[in-house]
Amino acid sequence: MTETHHDPEQPLISHLVELRQRLLHSVFLILVIFLGLFYFANDLYEWLSAPLTALLPEGTSMIATDVTSPFFAPFKLTLVAAVFLAIPFLLHQAWAFISPGLYKHEKRLAVPLLLSSILLFYLGVAFAYFVVFPLIFGFFTSTGPENVAMMTDISSYLNFVLKLFFAFGIVFEIPIATLLMVWSGITDVKSLASKRAYVIVGCFVVGMLLTPPDMISQSLLAVPMWLLFEVGLVMARFTGRRPESEPEADMDS
Repeated sequence: MTETHHDPEQPLISHLVELRQRLLHSVFLILVIFLGLFYFANDLYEWLSAPLTALLPEGTSMIATDVTSPFFAPFKLTLVAAVFLAIPFLLHQAWAFISPGLYKHEKRLAVPLLLSSILLFYLGVAFAYFVVFPLIFGFFTSTGPENVAMMTDISSYLNFVLKLFFAFGIVFEIPIATLLMVWSGITDVKSLASKRAYVIVGCFVVGMLLTPPDMISQSLLAVPMWLLFEVGLVMARFTGRRPESEPEADMDS
């Protein structure tokens, strides 16, 4: 009778192989989306710059101060757009990788939280484009000296808007973060509500750090942060702390 030897490293290797496959699938999808969008790279940049160019004085336009900017700015935007559009698939791959190690009640909670996180991130980006950009660009273009023509560099503009997209996308995750803090037992609704004054001050500090140095941009980030915190408190009041009723035996084998 032959003795069976179990290799303790085999489970780790199989997980690494699975992770590698999922990463390759994700990179492949991003590449496919990128190649499909690259033909429209200049159109994408025109759409992205529309909130500013619509407010520029007649006879002025955006400029490129670097000889490579007319190519690399739309290229970078297309790559970011490809990742942006692939986010649901990327999160699905991450979920498929970690879900076998979760309990049943954790899976039931994770799916709606995952979908809500995706939706809130997209809402944050849409809020930045349709609400924040027209306001701050309207302010910037109307306050400069009359003898100074505003002609923004295309690379600087792209970096600016991507930074705001990321900031507002993350900020719109605050209700989910608040809910998770209460569910996990880190804090409770009453404790969070008692710290509301500190939260409001913190929102304006974060707005100051993540946005350009003007009160309009800071307020447009800080005020939604505070309101989203209040939304998270309301959600936590209705749901309460997550019950821990299921034993470890509920974990899928």
